[in-house]
Amino acid sequence: MLARNPAGASSADLQPRSVIPAPTTNPWRLSVAPMMDWTDRHCRVLHRLVTRHTLLYTEMVTTGALLHGDVPRHLDFSEVEHPVALQVGGSEPDDLAACARLAERWGYDEINLNCGCPSERVQRGAFGACLMAEPGLVADCVAAMRAATTLPVTVKHRIGIDRVESYDFVRDFVGTVHQRGGCTVFIVHARNAWLQGLSPKENREIPPLRHELVHRLKNDFPALTIAVNGGIASDEAIAAQLSHVDGVMVGRHAYHEPWAMADWDTRFLGAAEPAATSREAVEEGFVAYMEGLAAQGTPWSHASRHLLGLYNGQPGARRWRQVWSDHRLKSERPTRVMQLARAAMAQSAKASVPLA
Repeated sequence: MLARNPAGASSADLQPRSVIPAPTTNPWRLSVAPMMDWTDRHCRVLHRLVTRHTLLYTEMVTTGALLHGDVPRHLDFSEVEHPVALQVGGSEPDDLAACARLAERWGYDEINLNCGCPSERVQRGAFGACLMAEPGLVADCVAAMRAATTLPVTVKHRIGIDRVESYDFVRDFVGTVHQRGGCTVFIVHARNAWLQGLSPKENREIPPLRHELVHRLKNDFPALTIAVNGGIASDEAIAAQLSHVDGVMVGRHAYHEPWAMADWDTRFLGAAEPAATSREAVEEGFVAYMEGLAAQGTPWSHASRHLLGLYNGQPGARRWRQVWSDHRLKSERPTRVMQLARAAMAQSAKASVPLA
């Protein structure tokens, strides 16, 4: 499965892909969050084997990395990943406009501006969550990006920064970015971002979730597309949120429990059938992908870590994970490791069955 690299390609090469369009007309109805060190292109291939229509996001890529770094390394992806959005981090309108043009050239379906990351590194670059204090600048960034591309330009942000918990703060942020920048799609992580005193991990857990503020945004801006993110970890929770907002973005739950996405296409996205009928089919599809990586000279172990949650909760899953994680097997072909992992899982499951 080859990664995309449009350098030198003609416009005809970058035209519509051979993917099945989503039955729903709202591409933000259900998505998997951008997560640093997790949602790389290998992870997204795995997720696409489980759900055909859920919108997938890249890890955040900074404007500096795109404009001065190895662009193919950051932007290449596999055709099967569509629909897929590029998330960028930056605060200079001209730089973001250049990145928007790159996103369109590379064939992404959307470009998203990160206004929610609270890490110190991001703060030093004057972007991420600290941009919420400058809605006028965010509006200028969005306007520049919209002028540079035909792709949807969206914003992902928090409900507030530090200990400012007034709804007016996030309401005015959304209003300014919409009215001055033209943004019509906002993905809202329903926690404040504490810029001092908490790590990025703690920022995902300690500030309280307030989904009701995101619901208020939808009530106050009914013409905008408002999606909620944060602490949503079951199909029932997704369904409950969709009664208030236009979309739900799921993060760690989707990564740690990939099979949890198996019913999303049919339950939430209007598809007639699921993308996969079994965990085994997903594993086999991802093993075929890893065989392709190995054939290209890329170690398959770069991708296998994303597979480890596939059998969570199933008998023998722990032994299966141990085999896939065994560094002594990295020189074996993925197909062989799958055989060993399945045999170990079956043996473990059998041993755990109580005698009659």
